[in-house]
Amino acid sequence: MTRSQIALIALTLLALTACRNDSEVKPVHAEGDLERGRLALTQYACHSCHVIPGITGSSTFVGPSLSGMASRPMIAGKLPNSRDNMMRWIMQTQDVDPGNAMPDMGVTEQHARDMVTYLDSLK
Repeated sequence: MTRSQIALIALTLLALTACRNDSEVKPVHAEGDLERGRLALTQYACHSCHVIPGITGSSTFVGPSLSGMASRPMIAGKLPNSRDNMMRWIMQTQDVDPGNAMPDMGVTEQHARDMVTYLDSLK
């Protein structure tokens, strides 16, 4: 075997090791993260319209307090209170209830998941 053949085999093996199947690897934050949720609620300025326990905000509130959000049966009187519905509300509020005072903020799915985890802690 020549040196170039050995080098070609070595490069092929190296390339194949990079092609492993990671389908068993789950997203690190599939269920959301409490602290990142608190930070996301601040980043998207949710506290400027809502009272949110644990987050300092405005003194003028357009939206309802989010205290006890996890214990409420409904979200904005429109959707049963579940993680999926809360994510939908956060990400697509104008699709759920066109014309409501809450604007679509362009919240990413991961940020919404983290926000929901934080809101779920508000019992």
